[in-house]
Amino acid sequence: MAIPRFWREIDSRYNLVGTRCGNCGDIDFPPRSVCPKCGRKSLGKMERLQLSGHGTVVSYTVVHDAPSGFEAIRPYSLAIIELEEGARLTSQVIDCDPAEIGIGMPVEAVFRKLGEEGESGIIHYGYKFRPSGKAPPMEGQD
Repeated sequence: MAIPRFWREIDSRYNLVGTRCGNCGDIDFPPRSVCPKCGRKSLGKMERLQLSGHGTVVSYTVVHDAPSGFEAIRPYSLAIIELEEGARLTSQVIDCDPAEIGIGMPVEAVFRKLGEEGESGIIHYGYKFRPSGKAPPMEGQD
């Protein structure tokens, strides 16, 4: 089937792949073909880079009134994570009580189910973050 293969081949969704600018050294996620800092000077100089998946929370919020389809997981936490490499991304923080989350908290990426698509039941997976060093949850939790 073409759709699952399509999703498996998106590096940034399953491998936390970013890019490093060969001109200024800036690291971005998701991958870019042009550096947002250098612009045209970076053309042809963007290098793909496997990111560590380790970082810290720089800002966060707790969602209490979830949109349709997310009611079962409320309240849930969303955070801006700064990775060790310097790139920032937004992600759900899982495997902890929202009250445990704080700015500066070390976190690590894990890959989990993001949702299902329609009646076909195609499952989409992607990254979420949890507190560093926390044991994985039992099957079916998150």
